Amino acid sequence: MSNSYIIETKGLTREFKSTRAVDALDLAIQAGELFGLVGPDGAGKTTTLRLLAGLLNITDGSATIAGYDLKSQPEAIKSFIGYMAQQFSLYTELTVLENLKFFAEIYDVDKGDLAERTDNLLKFAGLTEFTDRRAAHLSGGMQKKLALACTLIHQPDILLLDEPTTGVDPISRREFWNILTDLHLEGTTILVSTPYMDEADRCSRVGLMYTGGMVICDTPKNIRGRIQAELVELYPQDWQSAHELIETLPGVLEVQTYGESLHILVDNGEQRLPQIEESLNKQNIVYQSARIAPTRMEEAFISLIRQMDEGSDLVEK
Repeated sequence: MSNSYIIETKGLTREFKSTRAVDALDLAIQAGELFGLVGPDGAGKTTTLRLLAGLLNITDGSATIAGYDLKSQPEAIKSFIGYMAQQFSLYTELTVLENLKFFAEIYDVDKGDLAERTDNLLKFAGLTEFTDRRAAHLSGGMQKKLALACTLIHQPDILLLDEPTTGVDPISRREFWNILTDLHLEGTTILVSTPYMDEADRCSRVGLMYTGGMVICDTPKNIRGRIQAELVELYPQDWQSAHELIETLPGVLEVQTYGESLHILVDNGEQRLPQIEESLNKQNIVYQSARIAPTRMEEAFISLIRQMDEGSDLVEK
């Protein structure tokens, strides 16, 4: 392993019968990075994290964690990593404090360190006032924070988090990510998979997985910059009619639907916006607003996936 990489895979492959869930994946993550894995369902994100956690056998290729080979030394990595699955197994009948103590025993945390670590984690996760509450009676967001605290009880250098905020409210998501940001600033290496593009934007680098392989791995800013298009945001009253019309106009590369709005990728925003408005007016399609807007990770992500399916010149080669 290169000295600068705390996580590194080369040709990492995992097969399940006739399905290749992870296909020759090359990945290199530096110590202290906050790295995001994104991709549609079935892209291989969960399998990748389970391989890196030593929970699945490698079919082919190699992977190293903190200098240890996952094929020959899977048990050696356990003290270095904290793995949080999508459905983390909290013991619902145990209280917050009892869950922390239970996971401390699993990870052989020194009893002399337990009280201080527990107190610090409770404060860190905002759970100090809920130590005697059973996990079953916590909100979804508080359960996620407790699960993270249990994952951190042995002070791992590396966190592997599989869609940790799925199913929680936006405020709890923000609170959870504030905790991750603090951990990142303290030097913890974090590899997190997420379906949320605003979360991907908070990462140092992002890897887009598709059908088991890596499509692009770069900073969020650079990934957005790969989309060779400008964005027009439109709020029509009849979005379906507007969509059908706009996708036929010159210079329109792609039309994406976002709730009541249409996000239109065009070759030149200043030139195409007046043309779009003129065409809508001619067809008596009423709209509330139309403006040029910055391209976000979400538009970039959708376009990159469509390119994989259909072929496109939206992405700079």
